[in-house]
Amino acid sequence: MEAPRLFVVKKDGRREQYNRDKILTGLRRSCEKRPVSDAQMEDIVAGLERQLFARGENEVQSSLVGEKLMEALKKIDPVAYIRFASVYRSFRDVESFQAELADLLSK
Repeated sequence: MEAPRLFVVKKDGRREQYNRDKILTGLRRSCEKRPVSDAQMEDIVAGLERQLFARGENEVQSSLVGEKLMEALKKIDPVAYIRFASVYRSFRDVESFQAELADLLSK
């Protein structure tokens, strides 16, 4: 049986077919030289996919994908989380980056 097709709707409205490898590549960059195993990254992606496919929809906003990945990274490695968030959220200035870091440290 073929897996259901899922499209990710980007911020600019473009639609791309969901690509597991692209997600893993982003996670690997964020987790580079961090104590996060390949198995942990695979588990994050598997959990994401369970959540996305359970929705029963054929489209998902990229913002939801990014938020789910950040939630998972925050639980296992704060540095990897900040790395991912800095790319995903495209911090415009040092102050917004500091605010995110302060929020993380307060928890």
